[in-house]
Amino acid sequence: MQENSSNFIRHAPCENCDSRNNLAIYLNSDGSQGHTYCFGCHSYEKTNGELPEVATTKKITNMIEGITEALPSRKINSETCKKFNYETGTYKGEPVHIANYYDKDYNKVAQKLRFADKRFIWLGDPDKITLFGQQVWRDGGEKSKIILTEGELDCLSVSAVQGNKYPVCSIPSGSASAKKFIKRELEYLSKFSSIILMFDTDEAGIKASIEVANLLPVRKVKIARLPAKDPSELLQNGQGSKIIDAMWEAKSYTPQGIIQGSDTKDLLLNDEEVESIPYLWNGLNQKLQGIRFGELNLLCGGSGTGKSQMCREIAYDCIIKGHKVGYIALEESVKRSIRGIVSVGLNAQIHNPEVRKKFSDEKLLEEFDKVKDKIAFYDHFGSSDSEDLMNRIRYMVQSLDCKVIILDHISIVISGLHDGDERRLIDNTMTELRKLVEEVRCAMFVVSHLKRPSGNLGHEEGVQTSLSHLRGSHSLAQLSDAVIGFERDQQSETESNIMIVRVLKNRFSGETGVATSLIYNKETGRLAESSFDE
Repeated sequence: MQENSSNFIRHAPCENCDSRNNLAIYLNSDGSQGHTYCFGCHSYEKTNGELPEVATTKKITNMIEGITEALPSRKINSETCKKFNYETGTYKGEPVHIANYYDKDYNKVAQKLRFADKRFIWLGDPDKITLFGQQVWRDGGEKSKIILTEGELDCLSVSAVQGNKYPVCSIPSGSASAKKFIKRELEYLSKFSSIILMFDTDEAGIKASIEVANLLPVRKVKIARLPAKDPSELLQNGQGSKIIDAMWEAKSYTPQGIIQGSDTKDLLLNDEEVESIPYLWNGLNQKLQGIRFGELNLLCGGSGTGKSQMCREIAYDCIIKGHKVGYIALEESVKRSIRGIVSVGLNAQIHNPEVRKKFSDEKLLEEFDKVKDKIAFYDHFGSSDSEDLMNRIRYMVQSLDCKVIILDHISIVISGLHDGDERRLIDNTMTELRKLVEEVRCAMFVVSHLKRPSGNLGHEEGVQTSLSHLRGSHSLAQLSDAVIGFERDQQSETESNIMIVRVLKNRFSGETGVATSLIYNKETGRLAESSFDE
């Protein structure tokens, strides 16, 4: 008597290993008996013909029927189209390609229709879909690999050239959806021993491959480099072998920022010239060896010490030396700022109405013409939001070519935020400034106030500055390349116009201590270096 044959019915969850759909259900042709087999835990059980219960799926009715056939213009054979259930048909009278999509239980739930003019629409329920082609391939194993592409035709092209041997899937909606679907199918993909990303070679594809690689298990990820835009283009041009070459020559992905010691030889041997601007005071040059692009410098001192005048002096000197300055003075108007800069060139405090009367408009404009094309200001009225400020600085550097940025001062930025945790706000702002300086490669000066030192005297009486006096957060010192403190005894009858300039931190050479002394001229408003013997 001939034995009944077993027919595959469907997939279902396995109670033994809790897999979602590894359990295959078989029934004899007469329905009398059957068995189940789990491809995950390999358990086998006979049944009496009753089917294990599974959640019912609402049938989706708006999808269309097509036929599976070869795609000659794409050089994709019918076997590959049949394996992926990639069809051709018509929709409202127009010819279309039909990419059928499935859910995790192998139910067809959506279709992506591609028109001749490259338009596409979705039918069914695309919210439930997995990767294109995922229903074709079982979970990976110890020696299995999977190739991921950006589009369905790329997926078919890669599978066709290697005889449908190795699993290939594609992202449903191109590079823009890559992260979303990789996150969703992370468990499925992680079961493969090797994951090869074969995305398009345009900017969007390269960016997406890096983003996706950072989501996947690092040891398993490889990135293939194609000598054309995508696999479909190579296959159409008769270069299918280059797809195979790219698959086998794919390089293991190394997360950005990790450099092997063996790759640092050139960094050791090749000197890189660091562009810098000399300070206008010799003492600071001896300590700090100039103003370097890509570094953040912190200026600190007590209230009324002369920090803002230091900013004007540095800004004007950089301008005269041919460098454009972005000037952000949050405690004063743009009118006060431009008058302060022009005052340095005139050796006169023209913000004072009595002094202003001594200069004609022509004389002011003569000095203005020297600086007008080399400085940009931030009109901060009504806004000092941290993120907004970062965008303004980036624009100043990248679009206006400002190589030096002066921010006077950081406490105003913090006071404009609603969160009351000053230390955390300073940490966040300094971190953003630090990253921004390195990103856009500018030289930045940031002004910070000091907290009152212990004892009876304050910084207004000339108390020596220290890193411990920085107000609010240790990140002010930690994230700065140089910290420069200013000391002036404003109550002294004989030396109230003398400012001591002290280097509190110097990442470049490590040399700290008193750099110089500056004499404030009450008539001109200028700071001039005096001979100072430590």
